[in-house]
Amino acid sequence: MHLTEKHLARYADVLLWGLKTARAKKYRKNDIVLIRFDPAAVRLAEILQARILDMGMHAIPRMGLTSTMEENFYKKAGRRQLVFQTPGERELCESLNGSIFLHAPESLTHLSTIDPNKIGLSALSRKPLREILEKREEAGEFGWTLCTLPTEELAKQAGLSITTYTKQIVKACYLDRRNPLSEWKSVYKQAGAVKKWLNSMDVSYYHIESDGCDLTIRPGKMRQWIGISGHNIPSFELFTSPDWRGTEGHFWANQPSFRSGNYVEDVLLTFEKGRLIGTEAKKGEDFVVKQLSMDRGASRIGEFSLTDRRFSRIDRFMADTLFDENFGGRYGNCHIALGASYSDTYAGNAVELTKEMKRRLGFNDSALHWDLVNTEDKTVTARLASGKSTIIYEKGLFRY
Repeated sequence: MHLTEKHLARYADVLLWGLKTARAKKYRKNDIVLIRFDPAAVRLAEILQARILDMGMHAIPRMGLTSTMEENFYKKAGRRQLVFQTPGERELCESLNGSIFLHAPESLTHLSTIDPNKIGLSALSRKPLREILEKREEAGEFGWTLCTLPTEELAKQAGLSITTYTKQIVKACYLDRRNPLSEWKSVYKQAGAVKKWLNSMDVSYYHIESDGCDLTIRPGKMRQWIGISGHNIPSFELFTSPDWRGTEGHFWANQPSFRSGNYVEDVLLTFEKGRLIGTEAKKGEDFVVKQLSMDRGASRIGEFSLTDRRFSRIDRFMADTLFDENFGGRYGNCHIALGASYSDTYAGNAVELTKEMKRRLGFNDSALHWDLVNTEDKTVTARLASGKSTIIYEKGLFRY
């Protein structure tokens, strides 16, 4: 089973809703929207290009590298080639109003023999471009969204048949509904109520407890919970970017992870005064250690997230971070991200945030952003500034 034309048309509807929802300002005619897509996603890219043109905007389709091309790049490129930026790339970022990424990988392990330091160096070289887009997004001039399409490789690595994998995508994104947009708007409204409740509390710290986790996270000053904002399809997580300096204890990612062609399993991280003092992994430990030494901020926390199982219909490991960080299942999920913080979790006007303000407030800065997920039964308690404590999350549910 693969996505039908009807599924793809509904997917396009949802992605365009996500793109519009993710941007503070409304889209106008002659705005520029980049459509990045893997080769296996070309049909959805065609549908989106037509829709965007019909809206009077400029669509820029750009197909990504094949797995062979990507492997060739990291195997053969010298240092100057690894950091080379295509002429005009900065100018495009400075003019871009929207971006949609269609993820449909033909391989998840083709970079497993590549030195992680080379991958990290290339990622660092693209950081200035991401910063341009972040500033445009903060000003309301840029919005983005993304999705995943089923491939044989994804299904294989998840241990599922392609039919089961496709059905999970259809179910998770409400593509089995005649009007999926009404479902997304309903989730968006419900999530708004939860965020309002979370943001009404004056929290000193959160305490996450499960069989594998005992972690304290301090939100820091001027923080807010955000999420289900159109950026990811699907997205059911609510999250904040805490003050990285207040992280204490240990976190266990019991869900496997694929990153940069590497498979990682059972990652255990230990923090003291915000700094990572211990890293273990059942599989892929060497890769984890190298990724977390990519730059100064790579080993610090940039995000803390919770997913309510009432929102998410995802109940299988999908070998894809987009779905796995939004896992619902029996107990929902909690995940942290190592690396970059999100400036839109700032409770004030993000446009006013300078690098010095971010540093002072404990927003983390890195070329890395790696989500690591725990799906255990857990309790999350908020210790309030008043000295009282309240459980905010238990049995996979927000207790609002």
